[in-house]
Parts: sequence; C-alpha cells; structure tokens
Amino acid sequence: MKLMNISRFFLFFGMGSMICSPLWAGNPDRRGQAGATELLIMPWARSSGWVGVNSSCIRGIEAERMNIAGLAFTQKTELNFARTTWLSGSDVFVNGFGLAQRINESSVLGVSVMSLDVGAVDITTVENPDGGLGTFKPSFSNIGLSYAKSFSDRIHGGVTLRIISQSISDVSAQGVAFDAGIQYVSGRKEEMKFGIALRNVGTPMVFGGDGLSARGTMQGSTVPLTLSQRSQGFELPSLMNIGASYDIYLTDDDNYRLTLAGNFTSNSFTNDQYGFGAELSFKNIIAVRTGYQVEDDLSDEALIQNVYTGMNYGISIDAPSGKSRFGFDYAYRASNPFSGTHVIGVRYGL
Repeated sequence: MKLMNISRFFLFFGMGSMICSPLWAGNPDRRGQAGATELLIMPWARSSGWVGVNSSCIRGIEAERMNIAGLAFTQKTELNFARTTWLSGSDVFVNGFGLAQRINESSVLGVSVMSLDVGAVDITTVENPDGGLGTFKPSFSNIGLSYAKSFSDRIHGGVTLRIISQSISDVSAQGVAFDAGIQYVSGRKEEMKFGIALRNVGTPMVFGGDGLSARGTMQGSTVPLTLSQRSQGFELPSLMNIGASYDIYLTDDDNYRLTLAGNFTSNSFTNDQYGFGAELSFKNIIAVRTGYQVEDDLSDEALIQNVYTGMNYGISIDAPSGKSRFGFDYAYRASNPFSGTHVIGVRYGL
C-alpha cells in the first residue's frame, strides 16, 4: 500500500510538471512581463544566507518559499518571524511570519504570511502634481496554506495554496497560486538529498477598482457618464527549483557538519539562475553559511536582470531549553545598486 501511494504521488507530480511545462519554457520574449514579483522575495533569514540554494535540504516552515516538501521534517511545532531591510536605502521592509504544526506521524500543516512595507506615498492628481492631498499606503501581501507528508523515510512531498493581494487606495488585484515539491533523502546518515519544486503556478491577475473609472460627458451630450477602463492582466512569476546537497561529517561524533548545496532555478520571465552554497554547523547550535548565484548576462551590466550580484552570508544560533529550542538568524545579501539586504529572524520550536 505504501509503495502504491508513493507511485501515485510521483505520477500526479509528473503529470502536473508536463501540464505546467510551458510556464518555465524560458521564452526571452516574455521576460519582464510577469507581475506579483514579490513572490520571488525570500523573507527568511536562514535561506537568504546561502541565496536559496537549499531547496533539497530546507527544513521547517521556511520550506514554503523554496520546496514545501521540507515542511514534512517539522518535529512538532515551529514559529518563525523575520524582518527584512530590503535593498538598504530604498526604505522598503519585508515581514514574514510562519507557523507549522505536526498533526500526526507523517503529516504537517503550515501557514505563512508575507507583507511588504513600502511606507506612505503622496496622493497626486493632474491638478495637484506636487501632492498636498494626503498619503496612502500600498499593500502587497500573500498568505500560504501548506500541507506536507512523509511517504516513507526517504520520500517527502508537499503542496501550498497561496492567496495574493495587491492594492492601493482605489485599485486592487487578487490571485491564487500553487506550489508543489518533493524531496528524496539517501545515504547511511541521510547525507544525500535531492529536491524538485514548482512555485507560483496560478491564475492571471487583473487590477480593478474606482481608480480606473472617470466621470465625463460624451461629445454633443450634457449627460455625465462614468467611464471605466480595463486593465491588462498579468501572469505570475512561475519557476522551478532543482537542487541537491551533501552532508560531510568532519568528526567521528558528528558534531561538525559541512553541507555543500547547489540549485538550478528555471524562471519563466527572467534569466535562469545557478546557485552554490555551503553551511558549517557545530552541534546544530551554531551555523555559518554562504552562497553565490550566477545567471546569464551577469557579466554585462547592460543586460543584468538581478540586483543581487555578490556573495551572501548568514549565521544562526540555537539555544536548546529542555524540549524547546530558540533560534536567532541573520543574513546579508550584497547588491548593486543599494547597500545590500539585511534579514533578521527569530525561531521557536518544540
């Protein structure tokens, strides 16, 4: 029965991959045409520290942004909060919150929220281009509901339903996206890990609202009318992650672990990306990590499509306390322009 369930999972995942294959075809003519690109922002500190190359070995609620299959490794309960100073100098901040709860021996449920804080924007009109009419706050947020399951000691999978919302004072857009992923673990000490995940596969989004309407009169008439304009729809930034990692235990007591990881990201609307990273851990209490990501045209400033062009660094400190565990995470991502991105996170787990 267990073998049948595993076979069905791979069958359905494979069928979904074939159906969605046009989404990551990488057509250069589609580059820059996607919306809701906040879905590509990594709000979590640990994954940011090694540039998200950990899609094969990511664990806990952070997995909802790289490969949801990693949620299946949640021990019991996990809380995670992170605050990102995104591209220092831009005055944009990202907040992330996640909760994961194991519901039985093989299944875990998770919920995550990510929102952007871009500050207040002056209201302007044709008659008042300099403002002075007050301010409004744009809203960019998404909520993810996740389910992950361990099909065996080696195979783990999961899915996420994500609700997306964007709005200003009088115009808004909503959409729905799905993520799916699997992870495979192998080796005597489970040191080899492989993962594949689809992300942001969903419905097109369209802006609508009073901001797209105007009052006026038709030529030759004195009757006022409300004229509504239609907004062009846009696709979601779909992508596929394929990753692998290997754990090297440097001592016989397994206290020192070096993990090497790599990841390939096939983007539908931007350049494909190749990432490499490493993490050194001592007794799972202190961990330092680094990562680097390359993509097509990275050496040509006129063609570069990614603001992150340098190394990424991170550190985590975990403090066990009885059956619970507190953690602190920090990550830095170099960028050009701006002064880099800083991410601070705190975790609590049982």
